[in-house]
Amino acid sequence: MLALYGIPNCDTVKKARGWLDATAVPYRFHDFKKTGVPPDALSRWIGQLGWEALLNRKGSTWRGLDETLRVGVVDQVSAERLLQAHPSLIKRPVVEWPAGEVTVGFDPGRFAEALSN
Repeated sequence: MLALYGIPNCDTVKKARGWLDATAVPYRFHDFKKTGVPPDALSRWIGQLGWEALLNRKGSTWRGLDETLRVGVVDQVSAERLLQAHPSLIKRPVVEWPAGEVTVGFDPGRFAEALSN
């Protein structure tokens, strides 16, 4: 089953969930705010996408971090530690598709393509 990870009040997550509901695609939603980020999942995402693809440097959470924390993100280990501590820094939604692919963000065409594979 498709797994969608994110924060319920995120506009992009809302769009993705709405699209999945409208197209009757069953999925499991994992709320970062309530249950955190599974460490094994984060490692898997980084392994597939790279830490740079997951780290949201444009959001208010990033801007609100101490400068020391921001400049300390220089590699996979430091990024993974920060993403685990601050799940709001993860670009959303993260989707684990049934075939094993992982994507970040919402694009209706990309979702349709991933579901057809």
